Amino acid sequence: MGPGEFIEHRDDDARRAKLRVRLIVLALIAIAVSIVWVSNSLLTARFTETTRNRGEIRIALYSNAITSELQRNQVVPLLLSRDPVMISALNSDDFTATSRRLISFAEEIGAAGLRLLDGEGRVVASADRQELGTVYRQEPYFIDALRSEGTVFHATQADTGAYNFTYARRIEFEKQGIGVIVVDVDLRRFETRWRSPSEAVMVTNSEGVIVIATDPRWRGKTVEEALAQSPTSSAFRRAFEATGGYFDLAPADAYLRGEAVMQLEGRIPFRGWRLTSFSTYESVRERVNGVLALEIMGFAILLAMSFYLLSRKAQSQAGFFRRESEELRGLNQRLSREIAERKKVEKNLEVAEQSLAQSQKLAALGEMSAAVSHELNQPLAAMKTYLAGARLLFQRKRLDEAQSSFQRIDDLIDRMGAITKQLKSYARKGGDDLAPVDLRDAVKSSLSMMEPQLKRGNVRIISTLTPEPVVVLGDQLRLEQVIINLFRNALDATKGVSEPQIEIMLNAGDTAVLTMRDNGEGIENLDHLFEPFYTTKQPGEGVGLGLAISSGIITDLGGRLTARNGQGSGAVFEMQLPLLKERDTLVEAAE
Repeated sequence: MGPGEFIEHRDDDARRAKLRVRLIVLALIAIAVSIVWVSNSLLTARFTETTRNRGEIRIALYSNAITSELQRNQVVPLLLSRDPVMISALNSDDFTATSRRLISFAEEIGAAGLRLLDGEGRVVASADRQELGTVYRQEPYFIDALRSEGTVFHATQADTGAYNFTYARRIEFEKQGIGVIVVDVDLRRFETRWRSPSEAVMVTNSEGVIVIATDPRWRGKTVEEALAQSPTSSAFRRAFEATGGYFDLAPADAYLRGEAVMQLEGRIPFRGWRLTSFSTYESVRERVNGVLALEIMGFAILLAMSFYLLSRKAQSQAGFFRRESEELRGLNQRLSREIAERKKVEKNLEVAEQSLAQSQKLAALGEMSAAVSHELNQPLAAMKTYLAGARLLFQRKRLDEAQSSFQRIDDLIDRMGAITKQLKSYARKGGDDLAPVDLRDAVKSSLSMMEPQLKRGNVRIISTLTPEPVVVLGDQLRLEQVIINLFRNALDATKGVSEPQIEIMLNAGDTAVLTMRDNGEGIENLDHLFEPFYTTKQPGEGVGLGLAISSGIITDLGGRLTARNGQGSGAVFEMQLPLLKERDTLVEAAE
């Protein structure tokens, strides 16, 4: 073989090697593109369906929240329209006590506002005293309530754009309308609660008008008008943003602020309302692109290795390998940007968790306020009884006994002031205000407090107290709250008994034990007895906080409060507290 033939043969081998390299490269690229395309289609469909399912669950939760809030406030006008105090006040034009009563009801049921209107539409009583004297004669809810025999609902848009939601009902006397009771429903708090960087929510009424929206600019508009409020700059840009890139095949349900979104709708079982949610495809794109980036990076590495192995015998392939390395670095940079975007999303999630924690603190504060309001009802009821007795004593010229009633009222006022100071003790867990307390004194003080109700109910009280002091470390006021709550439950349990009887016993052994027994009907559900807001009473007679508060007080003092049904009939409550170790020393010091 001559030199010419050798060179020609070598050139043929080089051409065949280059052709093999090109075919292998083209095959790898075709396989990579096919796998990436199929993976994108499958992953996009899967992650989109997952996001849609989560959105449907959120829609159901949001709908239940609105329905629950509306139903909770719907029954209030019916109850207040039959309240004899409201009817009497409208007939006598004496509204001195109605505002206080509405304030108490508003705090107890958590209503946004309560107000009483007379027949001319003038506010004569309100939970917000600044509304007194305001005239709502031309308001639709006042006009419709006077004309209707049932409760009417209205959603009125204010000058600020926000909607005010109200329930109203006519108050009748001898089948004549004498006034209207109005309850404000706070649905705007859901707007703040639902607000999210990746989600928009709106609620439309039966006419398709938006009444609740996370974007305040949407209120009063239709869904189409809200979506058309911020159009994109061009159709091409909108189509490109809809896919999030050339590999995103997810179809867009709608466009919001120029961005493709997933639109979900749900029905609210109230007057044809509907709830619509718009979620961005950002999370879907991130998850799909993350997998595709890994696949592309893997194929890039495989391709670079193939170039390296096939180009070792050919110096001319070195430049091509360097270009592939630069492409790989570009992929790594894009992956780094995606990682930075994910960190940003995690930071937003942390901010959302902090907001949720703040909402939970506000909810705890609301429950605490409801508890203090519940504890003020007993002193108020006792004050009302003593005032009635003092009035009779004055009429009969028995001034000394009347003076005694006023002294008891003064003591009750001091007690109410002490109860309100307990807001600080609910907010902290400590024993800074604890002091030695003789349980006998707490029982006697509680019996004195309950004396008017016990006499009125003709209840026989059997009190068995140990002659020796029973000293515990606690707060006498809070212990009296527990004993009074147990007395009230015993009184309610014995209302249907012909010969009501309550027995209270105080013993001291290893621990201080206070037992209260009644001959009522007993307890039906012992498992949920000490849960907040659990009650067997009729609406308006209690909110179910007494035993929950009492159990919390005894637990804070290191004891426990239990309940069981007695043998034969009745219920038995037992309060156990640890005795003060230095009891004898304290007793000697007191003597």
